[in-house]
Amino acid sequence: MDTQEDKVGFTPFAEILNGRLAMLGLAIGFLTELMTGKGILSQLGLM
Repeated sequence: MDTQEDKVGFTPFAEILNGRLAMLGLAIGFLTELMTGKGILSQLGLM
């Protein structure tokens, strides 16, 4: 019988995906700030 690895927790796949999504979110945040001229807090109406 084959053994299966856990699919939850700190697996290499989950960490790579999390890192890529974080980089994507940061890049989108920077681009939005450049396009609007406002920071994220100003865009959300918090400042």
